[in-house]
Amino acid sequence: MSESKPPTPTPGDTYKGWLFKWTNYIKGYQRRWFVLSNGLLSYYRTQAEMGHTCRGTINLATANIAVEDSCNFVISNGGAQTYHLKASSEVERQRWITALELAKAKAIHMQAESDDSGDDCPPVPPTTAQSGGCRNSEIQSTLRTLNSKVEDLATCNDLIVKHGSALQRSLSELEGIRAGADTGEKIRQVTERATLFRITSNAMINACRDFLSLAQTHSKRWQKALQTEREQRIRLEETLEQLAKQHNHLERAFRGATVLPPSFSNPALGSKGGVSGKGDASDEDDDNEFFDAMEDPAEFITVPADPKYHRRSGSNVSGLSSETGMDDQSVNFDELSLASNPESPQPLELEPVKQRRTRIPDKPNYYLNLWSIMKNCIGKELSKIPMPVNFNEPLSMLQRLSEDLEYYELLDKAAKCQSSLEQMCYVAAFTVSSYSTTVHRTGKPFNPLLGETFELDRLRECGYRSLCEQVSHHPPAAAHHAISEKGWTLRQEITLASKFRGKYLSIMPLGSIQCIFDKSKNHYSWKKVTTTVHNIIVGKLWIDQSGEIDVVNHKTGDRCHLKFAPYSYFSRDIPRKVTGVVTDKDGKAHYVLSGTWDEKMEFSRVMQSSKGENGTEGKQRTVYQTLKAKEIWRKNPLPEGAENMYYFSSLALTLNESEDGVAPTDSRRRPDQRLMEEGRWDEANAEKQRLEEKQRTVRREREREAVKTASSPEEGTHQDNYQALWFEKTDDPVSGESLHVYKGGYWEAKEKGSWDMCPDIF
Repeated sequence: MSESKPPTPTPGDTYKGWLFKWTNYIKGYQRRWFVLSNGLLSYYRTQAEMGHTCRGTINLATANIAVEDSCNFVISNGGAQTYHLKASSEVERQRWITALELAKAKAIHMQAESDDSGDDCPPVPPTTAQSGGCRNSEIQSTLRTLNSKVEDLATCNDLIVKHGSALQRSLSELEGIRAGADTGEKIRQVTERATLFRITSNAMINACRDFLSLAQTHSKRWQKALQTEREQRIRLEETLEQLAKQHNHLERAFRGATVLPPSFSNPALGSKGGVSGKGDASDEDDDNEFFDAMEDPAEFITVPADPKYHRRSGSNVSGLSSETGMDDQSVNFDELSLASNPESPQPLELEPVKQRRTRIPDKPNYYLNLWSIMKNCIGKELSKIPMPVNFNEPLSMLQRLSEDLEYYELLDKAAKCQSSLEQMCYVAAFTVSSYSTTVHRTGKPFNPLLGETFELDRLRECGYRSLCEQVSHHPPAAAHHAISEKGWTLRQEITLASKFRGKYLSIMPLGSIQCIFDKSKNHYSWKKVTTTVHNIIVGKLWIDQSGEIDVVNHKTGDRCHLKFAPYSYFSRDIPRKVTGVVTDKDGKAHYVLSGTWDEKMEFSRVMQSSKGENGTEGKQRTVYQTLKAKEIWRKNPLPEGAENMYYFSSLALTLNESEDGVAPTDSRRRPDQRLMEEGRWDEANAEKQRLEEKQRTVRREREREAVKTASSPEEGTHQDNYQALWFEKTDDPVSGESLHVYKGGYWEAKEKGSWDMCPDIF
């Protein structure tokens, strides 16, 4: 690429430069010399080849030009030829796109003129290229005429100045002479010069008249043309606005697949049967079409409730409870209670006792070929495969679990709710909010070492504190316990199962999450959905969440069914959509939730429900009449420069900040993670290998001890007698689930500064 900034290309220019062209999955992108001339784009391996060997040429008159991301774009002529190209920068890519579009427009226009038998402007409505060419020719002709008139005016002006000066001299001389023989001669000279001045002045007047007449003749036409251009610009801006709203949808549709349809720039032409990869052959299989299924019909429909429900009072609303699904209370009171409970004032913002950091070192730009490592991992459990830190983010899985508390205020508000159904809405919103931090987080968290812990003490700042511990290594399992002064307790045990499918990575969280409220004794439980990381082989990584969650209140029987819609190319819905219905123990709907897991959630009070028409698959869908939706949760904006800091949220930036008094097993003390955060990745990789080998040695030692203490060699073989330090395995009597529960002692040990019981894992 040329380092100097070339001028913006015009339709007639020849444009040249270096681009990277996709060849195949083995060689990837290769540097090639491209030449754009006369509507043809040709490429060569080197500039020296231009005189004798052209590697390929594509006619832009029939080509589609599409932008993939900041540096990549695709040129295709309908399937026979497809060039996947990459520029060195976004600016360079835009220069090429501008040059290509101009060359394409000119090629189309020239082709149309050659097919039109020389007619300049056909009487039928012309195409955009034809009408643009005619209008351009007319304007050029008019401008040439006007320029000629201006030149005539300049010539007349010079003559007027010349003859006017001569006339002025003659008049001066005439005044200075006396009556005599020379008088007649002088008068004759003055008369001649006055005549020349009059003739020149008349010529000037006529030239001005011609110029004015010509300008007036074309003025109305130009004004009309200008108004047309303005209207076209407005229509174009409106069209671009509509396209911008669909940009994310379409971009992810093509990025989400490792093969691209030839009609990339025209989605209407794309089909399953016509896709072809960047290479010469397609390698589609059943697993690869996981998210390209037809749109799943909605399970229910929401419509605005009859205005009469807004006018009813509590006395007559209660009489309709059997048919409207309402409690014996006023609609307005319920809506006000859920939106902002008057008896539940918002928590006061306390001044932090410690100034938390707002930045971490920027992520280094180290290149590493992911496919060279992942190609041997297809179908395997990734937790058992050592990976370099290049694919990580400088946080451990324990810290990622603690990030679930980013929107702890939802649980604070839930603790103050008088109604269990209202409380369910807040708990469901909290469930969805825990995924909002993952939308751009394609980095893999560090696998915690066995016995590793992480504390998040925000008691004085936010009223809660939490503790995580890695309680098992194979399978990897982490236990989490959080308690708040506002009257709620959150506990979870998560085991991650992950499978690499060649083109995408599926992460299946196993285990349960529970939330208990002290005042009402309501006990909620739910599970997490599947996370999928796409474009593992090639393209920009992106994350999707899909699946269903049932949030259950074991005390009252209330339930909220949440559905995370998987991304689908065929879906007309917004990406990352989440819907949910809150029902009581009898299955009667009270609230409908909707939104996206990366932006916001809203709730609507159900006034009436009925069975609607059958869907596309013959399933009868429920129609809910609801009041106006209100926002219950919205994602916090990312800090400035987050794209250079692994897209961490404000909370995530503080999680690995060094703190005094934490346990020696705390993730903040993990050396490889700290080195990675500081940008010393080579040292971090070496330290990571040392820690993993140390953990293997300790595990083998434990297994040998287990064999010695077992009653027989057979019983002790391959058993690991590790016992968690701060958690113990128990059966929950309410939910009936078995999980690790915090047994106490950590915060007391921290207060005393006594960590003798902690193992040496780092």
